[in-house]
Amino acid sequence: MNRIDEVSDPWNDPRVAERILRSHRRWAIVGCSSDPTRPSHGVSRYLLGQGYEVIPVNPNEQEVHGRTAYPDLRSIPTDARGPIEVVDLFRRADAVLPHVDEAIEIGAKAIWMQLGVWNQEAAELASHAGLLVVMNRCPAIDHPAMIGTA
Repeated sequence: MNRIDEVSDPWNDPRVAERILRSHRRWAIVGCSSDPTRPSHGVSRYLLGQGYEVIPVNPNEQEVHGRTAYPDLRSIPTDARGPIEVVDLFRRADAVLPHVDEAIEIGAKAIWMQLGVWNQEAAELASHAGLLVVMNRCPAIDHPAMIGTA
């Protein structure tokens, strides 16, 4: 089931969004684009500017913001910095489920579905696996409102 719901829905809880923003610094941005007109480009640039580590994930990109882009979450090398903590999804709602499966597989801590992205099945799958979940939110909007800017 894919839908956009009112803010009172548990998957759109600002407290969960703030917890993710405060607690997790290593983000994989699925659908990250080198095209400056794309929302994923601006959001990833914003997160970098706030001191987050951003790993672009897009099979059609080689590099975004001077960082190597990976074709999928499984391709991101494991290193001393630890696993990906947040998987931020810039994909259509009907295309997010495989990325949630991958996020669970790689040990991510949270799933963040961007504005307009709502997939109840994916949210429930992630939540049952122990991940924090927010849908239909944007970290570049929530961060300055909840935490402020660097």
